[in-house]
Amino acid sequence: MTADGVVVVSHDLTLNPNITRDASGRYLDSSAPAIRDLTFADLREYDVGRIRPRSRYRLLYRAQRANDGARIPALRDVLEACPDAEFIVELKTDPRYRDRTVAPEVLADAALAVIDAAGASGRVILESFDWRGPRHVRRVRPDIRTAWLTRPETVLKAALWWDGETPARHGGSIPAAVAAQGGQIWAPAVLGVTRAGVEEAQALGLLVFPWTVNRRAAMRRLIGWGVDGLITDRPDVAAEVLAE
Repeated sequence: MTADGVVVVSHDLTLNPNITRDASGRYLDSSAPAIRDLTFADLREYDVGRIRPRSRYRLLYRAQRANDGARIPALRDVLEACPDAEFIVELKTDPRYRDRTVAPEVLADAALAVIDAAGASGRVILESFDWRGPRHVRRVRPDIRTAWLTRPETVLKAALWWDGETPARHGGSIPAAVAAQGGQIWAPAVLGVTRAGVEEAQALGLLVFPWTVNRRAAMRRLIGWGVDGLITDRPDVAAEVLAE
């Protein structure tokens, strides 16, 4: 959320120097501002359409095409631009850096207001690594689908990321910890997914959406295990694998 209360769509809590240029065309340095410290008008001054040349980030995302003039969009504009699409919206808060965003409950309520204004409540799933956000959604809007993100780092420090919850309270089971939250979807990091974990989660009534699944072999393996969805940077590749 920006300083003036606009909910925007960004992967990062701060402007990413690897993709962000100012009005003069210069890439930002490592002290890029947090989105919460900028107004929406200020944010729209930055171009996020091209990866910094000769950077490690460029090597990681070789297939990404430049789109000069791209701006960080408001959530409302994304929902309105794609009225027939379903969305998984991640609530971006981080319990390690509480000063970089508004509180998770505040962000969740603001996102819900945008979703309702767009008439999109039936086609949106809200998820987060910071379980305070989806927990709040479950309390105030049980009609909204929620997903619970996990990765090895957040499992290791579960009490922090899960707001006091831990796998140990559920026999060491991550799926059981997710099911206890009352949500519908477990979204684990692809490297931590096992066939047994998928089967356990589904037996508990959860859908399983691993992330970020970009390689064909991983897509085929997970589809073979019966996962319910794939979160991927390469929907074009996933469509080809599904067509097979």
